[in-house]
Amino acid sequence: MTTMTEASVREFKMPDVGEGLTEAEILKWYVQPGDTVTDGQVVCEVETAKAAVELPIPYDGVVRELRFPEGTTVDVGTAIIAVDVSGGAAPAQAAPAESATPAAPAAEEKKPEARQPVLVGYGVATSSTKRRPRKGPEVVVPQASTAIQTELNGHGPAAAAPAETAERPRPLAKPPVRKLAKDLGVDLATVIPSGPDGIITRDDVHAAVAPPAPAAAPAPVETPVVAVPAPAASYDTARETRVPIKGVRKATAQAMVGSAFTAPHVTEFVTVDVTRTMKLVEELKQDKEFAGLRVNPLLLIAKALLVAVRRNPDINASWDEAAQEIVVKHYVNLGIAAATPRGLIVPNVKDADAKTLPQLAQALGELVSTAREGKTSPAAMQGGTVTITNVGVFGVDTGTPLLNPGESAILAIGAIKLQPWVHKGKVKPRQVTTLALSFDHRLVDGELGSKVLADVAAILEQPKRLITWA
Repeated sequence: MTTMTEASVREFKMPDVGEGLTEAEILKWYVQPGDTVTDGQVVCEVETAKAAVELPIPYDGVVRELRFPEGTTVDVGTAIIAVDVSGGAAPAQAAPAESATPAAPAAEEKKPEARQPVLVGYGVATSSTKRRPRKGPEVVVPQASTAIQTELNGHGPAAAAPAETAERPRPLAKPPVRKLAKDLGVDLATVIPSGPDGIITRDDVHAAVAPPAPAAAPAPVETPVVAVPAPAASYDTARETRVPIKGVRKATAQAMVGSAFTAPHVTEFVTVDVTRTMKLVEELKQDKEFAGLRVNPLLLIAKALLVAVRRNPDINASWDEAAQEIVVKHYVNLGIAAATPRGLIVPNVKDADAKTLPQLAQALGELVSTAREGKTSPAAMQGGTVTITNVGVFGVDTGTPLLNPGESAILAIGAIKLQPWVHKGKVKPRQVTTLALSFDHRLVDGELGSKVLADVAAILEQPKRLITWA
C-alpha cells in the first residue's frame, strides 16, 4: 500500500476572488478524492456576493480530501482541498460529510507556510484561520468523541480543558454550522444533535429556530395550571417555499436599498420615433465590417448615450459623501444590466467611450454572452460610471430604474413597437419607444438630466447625428 507523508500534501485555500470579500459558497466540485489534477485545472465553482467564479488548482497532484461539501459557505483563507503532490496514487475517499475523522496530535507539527493560492489578478485577504489537523494513515484514536471535540472546537488536548468544561463540554459543531447558529441567534448548547458522535448539523440548527411553545401563564393557587399547546408552523410548507437570501441576490438587494435611500432619484421620460434607427440596424447587419458581430438596437442606443455623455460630461460623475466632493469621470465604463439565473448583475464595458462602433458591438456581445453563462468576473462588475437597462426585451414600455451604487445616471429602454405616429404632417405607423433616465439629483439638476435624455432621443430619431455629434 502506498503511504503518503503529510509533507507531500498541499492545501489549497479559499482565495479572495472579489477584492475584500470575506467568504464564498462552494457551488460544485469538479473533482473527487483519488482524481489526478494538473496546475491550472478548475477544481470547483464558488459563488461570492458578486458572481460565480471557477477556481483553478495551482499545482499538480492527486486529490486526497475535499474539506467541505457542496453548499457550504467557507471563509477566505480556509483550506478547501488537500492534494498529494508526491506523485503517488492516493486511495479514493468518500465525499465530504458532516463529520470529520479525528487526527492524531502528531499531525499538528508546524511546517513552513505554503504558497498562498490566488486567482490571477486577485490578492489574498489576510486570515487568522488556523490549519485544520490533517488525517494521518493508520491512526488509532482511543476516544473518538474527545478527539472530534478537540478538532471542531479549536482547543488544545482535552486534558488541558478546565474542570467545568469537562463536566459540560462545548457543543460539537463545524465552523459553518456555528456561523449559521450565530446568524440565527441560536444557542448551540440548547440544540439536540443528530449527527454522528453527537455533532450538531445544519438541520439541527434550523429545527431549533422553530418557535417554542409559550410558557403557561401564572395562575391563582386555587386554579390549576393549564398547558398551552405549541403553535403550528409559521407558514404552510406544502404551499410555500422559502429560499435563503444569499449570493448575488443578497448583494443586489443590499445595493438597491442603499441606492434608494442614499441618492435622491429623479426620473424623466421621452417617447421617440426610432424608425430610422431600426433601418440603420438592418443596414449594419449587412456591412462587412460588422460580420460575426451582434448588431441590435442596444448597440446604437449605447452609442447614442456615449455621445450624449460626451456632450454633457457632468452627468458622468459620482458623489463622494466622505470627502464631500463630486467626482467627475473622464472615462465611461458603460454598465449593462443583465438578468441571469443567479439574479441581476451589472457588468460594464471598460472605456466604452474610446471604442469604435464595431469595437463596441464586439464588447457588448462578449459581455452579454459571459453574463448568460454565469461566468462574469467580479472585476467586470466594478468601476461602472453610467448604466443602461433594457426592460423592452420583456415587452415592458418603460420603468423608473434605480441607480447602480456609485453612479449618477441610468437609462431604461422600453419596448420598440409599431404605433401610429405623426410623421411629416400625416399619421403613419412608425417604430416608437419610450426612454426613461433616472439620475442623482444631488449632483445632476433637471436641466442637465433633460439635456442628456433629449440628446439620446435626438440621435435615435436622426442617427446621422452620430456622425456630426460624435
